[in-house]
Amino acid sequence: MRALVLAVWIMSTAGAAQPPADDPLTRPMAAERAKQWLLPLPPEKVFGKSYLVGFGGLSVALIDTGKGLVLIDGALPQAAPMILANVRALGFNPKDIKFILSTEPHYDHAGGFAALARDTGATVVASARGAEGLRAGAMAADDPQLAYGGTWPKVTRLRVMKDGEVLRLGDAAITAHATPGHTMGSMSWSWNACEGKICKQIVFASSLNPVSADGYRYTSAAGKPFVAGFGTSYRVMEALTCDVLIAAHPDNAGAGRVGDKPGACRAYAERSRGLLAKRLASEGDSKAE
Repeated sequence: MRALVLAVWIMSTAGAAQPPADDPLTRPMAAERAKQWLLPLPPEKVFGKSYLVGFGGLSVALIDTGKGLVLIDGALPQAAPMILANVRALGFNPKDIKFILSTEPHYDHAGGFAALARDTGATVVASARGAEGLRAGAMAADDPQLAYGGTWPKVTRLRVMKDGEVLRLGDAAITAHATPGHTMGSMSWSWNACEGKICKQIVFASSLNPVSADGYRYTSAAGKPFVAGFGTSYRVMEALTCDVLIAAHPDNAGAGRVGDKPGACRAYAERSRGLLAKRLASEGDSKAE
């Protein structure tokens, strides 16, 4: 089966790697790490009816609910055709994608939403703050990475979900978890996946990386709410049942494309806690949540 998926992937992605130059929704963004982020990979089963359809440096997940498909994240604008090709390689029809869940309003995770929503008819789902950024196609005024610049195609078909709210479709119940810090609108998602009588809780975690544009200080008055947000996210991650971790940037989940060792979400939070402590110390403040 794996060999068949690989063969189909090779054929289906051959014409999808280069989106039409005249399509404004897939026009390539010249991000510094675009090549690294969009390293092509064949789709992969995670567990049950959950799959990876993304790239070497950006995770995109697919859930088959039996009554339609749910996609999580959309990578850069130019990635949309490859994501849909990966969906097809698994034997699914992209038109069956009903919802696209957002982890954060940044172009590396949300840039492909407009094209994906247009081509599938799906509704994009985000937090209230996340939806603001997706509608604008730009980072929020208080975003630590604002000075990096960069805009992406605006999203118009949106649904807002609150922390703890559950999206139900078919046999899937996907829970939203507010995980602020990297952005104030960041959201992680969890759901149950089963194979026979064996079930696992999968967590698709938003980025918890405390990075910023040059000159930004987390110890400033503007930065302190983000530090508090990271503290909230650490507690959320540590409390979640987490049998399988999919990180928005897979290299943050440990070895491989997913983290499936016990305590993967706790380790994910601890990694960020250490990075934040180092960052605050470099700014002259050692107080990390």
